Amino acid sequence: MINNEAFAKRLQIIIDFYGESASSFAEKIGVQRSTISHILSGRNKPSLDFVMKVLSYFPEVELYWLMNGKGNFPSEAKTVEKVEKIEMAPKSIQSKNSSSEKEIDRIIIFYKDGSFQNFENS
Repeated sequence: MINNEAFAKRLQIIIDFYGESASSFAEKIGVQRSTISHILSGRNKPSLDFVMKVLSYFPEVELYWLMNGKGNFPSEAKTVEKVEKIEMAPKSIQSKNSSSEKEIDRIIIFYKDGSFQNFENS
């Protein structure tokens, strides 16, 4: 059986690690703000759906750590995997990004829900 108080502490660690507020965290994983509040206060237990949403949006979170407090957070294997992907980027991309002489014209941010934001240098 899950210990609500311990789960709430681990959830707060995740929220703090990513620099989120409870409200922004709820929005990212697609739950009501009250759901986060009730879990953090110990009023409600997390549902399986809630746990799966956290794990799918934040892959560095390990299921066993989230549920039982055993293991590591952030997941060392998944963190190393991300660093390796960055290091494997073609040198042409890396060198283009490191040039201090170039001026940024436009930045586009794509979100998982298919929406995007476009920022243009004026």
